[in-house]
Amino acid sequence: PRLTAVPIVEVLERFVREGRLAALMWEVCQQQARGGPAELQDALLAGVVALPDRVSNSLRGRNPAVFFPQNYFPLLGAAIVEVLHEISASLRGGSDCSISFVSQVLGKVCVHGRQKEILSVLVPRLADLTKSDCIWQRICWRLVECVPERWMEAVVLGFVQRAPGADVLSRLLGNLVVKNKQAQFVVTQKFLLLQYGYTTAVLQNLLGYLSLDSLRRALLIKVLQELLETWSSSSAVKHSPAEQQEYISKAILICLSHLKEPEIESCRQELLTSMMEGVKCHLDSSLPQIRRLGMIVAESISSKINTDGPVLKFQYEEDDEARELKSLLVQAPSIYIATLHFHDKELKKTKAPVYIRDCIEVLTGSEDTDKWEATVKALESLVRKNPAATREVSVELAKILLHLEEKTCIEGFAELRQRAQVAVLTVDPIPVAQYLTSQFYSLNYSLRQRMDILDVLVLAARELSFPKVHGKIKHVEKPCVQLLPGSDSSNDWRKIVDERIKSKTRRFAKGPSQVQVASGPNEFNSVAGHFFFPLLQNFDRPLSTFDLLGEDHFVLGRLVHTLAVLMYLAVNTVAVTAMGKALMEFVWALRFHTDSYVRQGLLSCISSVLLSVPAEHLLNNMTEELLETQSWLGGKMWWCMPMFFWLVLQFACNISLKL
Repeated sequence: PRLTAVPIVEVLERFVREGRLAALMWEVCQQQARGGPAELQDALLAGVVALPDRVSNSLRGRNPAVFFPQNYFPLLGAAIVEVLHEISASLRGGSDCSISFVSQVLGKVCVHGRQKEILSVLVPRLADLTKSDCIWQRICWRLVECVPERWMEAVVLGFVQRAPGADVLSRLLGNLVVKNKQAQFVVTQKFLLLQYGYTTAVLQNLLGYLSLDSLRRALLIKVLQELLETWSSSSAVKHSPAEQQEYISKAILICLSHLKEPEIESCRQELLTSMMEGVKCHLDSSLPQIRRLGMIVAESISSKINTDGPVLKFQYEEDDEARELKSLLVQAPSIYIATLHFHDKELKKTKAPVYIRDCIEVLTGSEDTDKWEATVKALESLVRKNPAATREVSVELAKILLHLEEKTCIEGFAELRQRAQVAVLTVDPIPVAQYLTSQFYSLNYSLRQRMDILDVLVLAARELSFPKVHGKIKHVEKPCVQLLPGSDSSNDWRKIVDERIKSKTRRFAKGPSQVQVASGPNEFNSVAGHFFFPLLQNFDRPLSTFDLLGEDHFVLGRLVHTLAVLMYLAVNTVAVTAMGKALMEFVWALRFHTDSYVRQGLLSCISSVLLSVPAEHLLNNMTEELLETQSWLGGKMWWCMPMFFWLVLQFACNISLKL
């Protein structure tokens, strides 16, 4: 057998040295365009990629140098470049050809662990060819897009590691992470959250790539949110290796460096929340390295969200490691130049569904991403225009929206979903509110979903409690839950008292005409209890995945603030007195909670009760609760006595008016 093997190897060696690999692959590409036999193409694919191994096995290790992997795969990379030149010439000449065989060769080589050898030739050549030629850019994008999914991870990793910068990586991969789910998972999850062995340069390439296109920036924000969720998890801080925590901290700092001011503004609240939770977890650690990581990241987040005000500042050793981490927060301007996307956008618009049930079908089963995106964007308007049809499937639609995950990268997806949820809840308040409040204490929900439920309840209650003008909702500011008290809170109660007295004052003199205020029934009146009381029922019952009185105290804080807002919006409703009494009992049960955010929410609850429940009802039906609260707050809260004084004064004024 060896006598016949040697002449064959000599032929193969000549075949490789004379560049016939490129001719072979180009012939296969042309056959694919004409619909050639798949069996032959598979056999050639296996033969081209495994040729060094087969020769080595045949000659028992005494193979020629050209078949050493470190020599063969660079030659194969050069052959791929030659084939791509042929494809470029064919496209410019108006002829059809297929690139999928080249993509398969690239994918199989990379998955066999030879990324370094083949991409050391391929990446520099493609980086140069794509600088100013949009056709070459499209060829390169198709090259990676056509890689089979089972090999996609190895190819993406190879490009990320070999690209000299994020701008080059953006030219080579295009919007691969938007179009290919496997690539998106690898880039946004596996490389960042499931693995931690890559260098800082790889992280900068990866996150810089996400920041260089408007379609990919949504993924950058999503990645930052997930990184912060891990960074602020007490369980992750306790059980993750220090190396992984440093890796995640670096990724967070790099993400922050790429954020623009509007993006910071849109997620300021979430950044502040994560900073508060995360720094506490890190400072509780017994490892100095972990504590310092928490300090540096918290300082960086603080500097981003408080550009004009005071920022956090900790005392720690400023060594090379600390300086390196801080340097990641400052990014040099990218040299990436956006080029014209040659025929990159389809000149068509997908028509959104016109019926509610069609929307449900698209959101639950459609594989058409364009139609899914159009449905998400149109759903809120469709729900409001078709209230009768919405009520038939309101609970089902609320369930779909609560569990809806982003299928494609839609700008503002979270807001679109939330607005649709609010629309469904306002159209059919009672059954949808019953569903959402029951799910808040159910198993198998993430903390993010539970807080989404609270946000939707507040927004819907706000909308229902305000009047409508000619069938349209009067514009109101979006309610928010404050995490930190304002800097000038000393005048807050006076402002509230003045506004309340002004609203109660009867004026008999006829003065100049005032701006007309919208008027109408308070639609929240009949449904307030369905929003409010179920949230009070199970807060003290821990579940296997959810413990409000334990480690999930931040969600408890959000719940307390939500109850305060709902109480405030229930002013002049039938259930307001019962709600106030129940809320005061809830406050009393939590009055000694150790978390400052929860305690602040409890004070908001007391303020809401005093502002919403009529004075005579407070003094007649809630005397005991008021006295207990005064005893609890007496001597500690300076605003306690003025508020009670105002309460008695208002009660006296109401009596005098009746007399």
